[in-house]
Amino acid sequence: MVSSVASVSSSNRVDLSVQVGALRLANPIIAAGGTFGYGVEFAHLVDLNRLGGFVTKGISKEPMEGAPSPRLHETASGMLNAVGLQNIGVDAFIKDKLPLLRKYNTHRIVNVFGYCLDDYVEVIRRLEDAEGISAYELNISCPNVKKGGMQFGSDPIQVAEVVGAARKAAARRPLWVKLMPLVTDIALIARTAESAGADAVTIANTYPAMAVDVGSRKSVLGNATGGLSGPAIKPITMRLVWEARKAIGIPVIGLGGIEKVEDVLEYIMVGASAVQVGTASFADPQASEALIGALTKVLERDNILTISEIRGKFAVENG
Repeated sequence: MVSSVASVSSSNRVDLSVQVGALRLANPIIAAGGTFGYGVEFAHLVDLNRLGGFVTKGISKEPMEGAPSPRLHETASGMLNAVGLQNIGVDAFIKDKLPLLRKYNTHRIVNVFGYCLDDYVEVIRRLEDAEGISAYELNISCPNVKKGGMQFGSDPIQVAEVVGAARKAAARRPLWVKLMPLVTDIALIARTAESAGADAVTIANTYPAMAVDVGSRKSVLGNATGGLSGPAIKPITMRLVWEARKAIGIPVIGLGGIEKVEDVLEYIMVGASAVQVGTASFADPQASEALIGALTKVLERDNILTISEIRGKFAVENG
């Protein structure tokens, strides 16, 4: 079954709609998880109905307090964060947040994480009985506590196990898998996720990084390290998107350093079906919505009638 949300484009001539597996999005702009709260916090600032969709912050089996403050730090090239996956837990999310989210005519993707395989399965099992969810996004950058803390996403065997288990649990809805960037072979990890049942992959999560306050000789964050996002990671992540897209048949969603319309176009040209906007929302909560209008204007200017006309049109050889 194909799930659809009607397009709310500023132009009747340009079709921004994209297909991401079974989901038809009004446009390729998705607000990224971890930067957009549960979605409802932005509703007074952003017309959520205009977005292609949004991803909630990560939802766990039990509530989590998250990391100590400070949690965010601006860098010369982006932002460091160590939020620690703070959330209210799956039961409170279903009770308190989903009824509010169901009011909006857009796709609602719930980010799911856990510290062992059973955690992922249990969160999805509880969400399966709830209404108002378009898809799940599996965050596999978490440490598997049952296997010595190794991150799920760095080991193809663990990727296959957790994605396969989540796929069995997610009988009602598409399953997207959010990949970590620091792996030896992104194509191998993407193929593994696809073989295990992923309907799409999101590339990529933040990059492990740190910064030090030379005065105090301590981390600028409450944790020693955090995740780097923003413009600095875009060229690196774009290569990952391109490599993965060549290796798999399922859609790729690009995520990393998207601030302006040219960033969106670059990701789509190297094969992304849609993009997620993250760090830009901290500086401008309306960044995602603004990109939709800007994308429409650029396509009109260049006489491009559908966004699909430019997807994957990257020329490997110059000249």
